[in-house]
Amino acid sequence: MNIYFAASISSGRQRAEIYPFIIQDLRRYGRVVSEFVADQKMTKMGNRELTPEQVYQGDIALIDSSQVVVAEVTVPSSGVGVEIAYAGHHGKPVLALYQPAPGRRLSAMIAGDHNVTVAEYQTNKQLLAAIKRFFAKLPPANPDR
Repeated sequence: MNIYFAASISSGRQRAEIYPFIIQDLRRYGRVVSEFVADQKMTKMGNRELTPEQVYQGDIALIDSSQVVVAEVTVPSSGVGVEIAYAGHHGKPVLALYQPAPGRRLSAMIAGDHNVTVAEYQTNKQLLAAIKRFFAKLPPANPDR
């Protein structure tokens, strides 16, 4: 199973330290096709060697090649929102991981989307449990695909 991991890049890297942890756990369920999101050297400027069109086309191709999308949505990101909407529109299961805090609120566009499973977490243990629950509810993978 290919898994697309989405998280904030140009909107801010405030949660970037958790991205490798999430990806490490996602590898238990399949191949993470977007590990570059967790690159700790990446700044909010993203990959400056690519044009915006190349970034868009590349990310869309990776989502198309994936069976699921897992997004860390604590840092609001319009790009992650587009990825979630695109995946949902194409019938892919989406898990949105969110760490609530005082003065912070999850986007109503994510919270109100019935095609997105939202999981709030405070601890790494809760985060891992949310990922496990999400993958346990998925239908078995079709080996002919």
